Amino acid sequence: MTENLNSAQISRYSIIHGGVQAWFQPREPSSAFQFFTPVTQLSRQLQRPQLTMAATRSSVLAAMLLLIPAAIVDAQFKCPKNRGQFEDPVQCDKYYVCDEGEATEKLCPDGLVFDPTIKLVNKCDQPFNVDCGDRFELQPAQGTTDYCPRKNGFFSHPDPSICNVFYSCINGEELEMSCTGGLHFDEKSGTCVWPDVAAREGCGSNANKKLNDGFQCPKETRYDKNGQVITHPNYPHPSDCSQFYYCLNGIEPRLGKCDAKMVYNEDLQRCDDPENVPECKDWYKEEDANKN
Repeated sequence: MTENLNSAQISRYSIIHGGVQAWFQPREPSSAFQFFTPVTQLSRQLQRPQLTMAATRSSVLAAMLLLIPAAIVDAQFKCPKNRGQFEDPVQCDKYYVCDEGEATEKLCPDGLVFDPTIKLVNKCDQPFNVDCGDRFELQPAQGTTDYCPRKNGFFSHPDPSICNVFYSCINGEELEMSCTGGLHFDEKSGTCVWPDVAAREGCGSNANKKLNDGFQCPKETRYDKNGQVITHPNYPHPSDCSQFYYCLNGIEPRLGKCDAKMVYNEDLQRCDDPENVPECKDWYKEEDANKN
């Protein structure tokens, strides 16, 4: 069964409507479409006498109206060369692979954008490395956490007051990282810069907080033995071996407590057995004596 439909010129594509799959392709100069025999089980009903040609045409036209805008956009793209990869004119993470003049639409992984100037096969890169120009549109974000709003990229901490911490996201998996020496993370450049360069608002709003006992997070950045910044540094309590302080993201003070029979070991930056901390080795002896 064939049915000729007049419409604007459009490249070959398929539609599914009401369980019916149909293929359309331009005919000769008239640019009409040819409706080929559908392939699904439900489509075979179209060949039965009780369904009129008018009903068939109405169903097909309804599905076409939904798909024509996207199909026209694809039809408008013309390969500049027979082979190569070329950017979409409006969407920065969309591109086309041309082979013998035939264009195939592609998308960069979520969070990356297409850079036509890259000489490598993989031309998708971080947004701060690419000049998108007027290509402002992007695919819908696919991130599932506050730390990775998109599956790939570098993102600021979701708390706007924490400007020295950021996250590297690869396929939706985040890795927490910190800037050193009072620097702030700048999403535009993807690097740590001086606060006046980042010009972020609300940074350090928790930096001057004090606990009820007067403890305040020191301003100095703390490093581990490998020279890496400690994101949430710990500090010993001045009078209680079983307690310690920790500073969230280096600026917000909290009071922590070790598990039963444990004391804080400043050298290890964690709770430990009393015999391993000389100044706290007898911390629980009086308590044990009273129980006996």
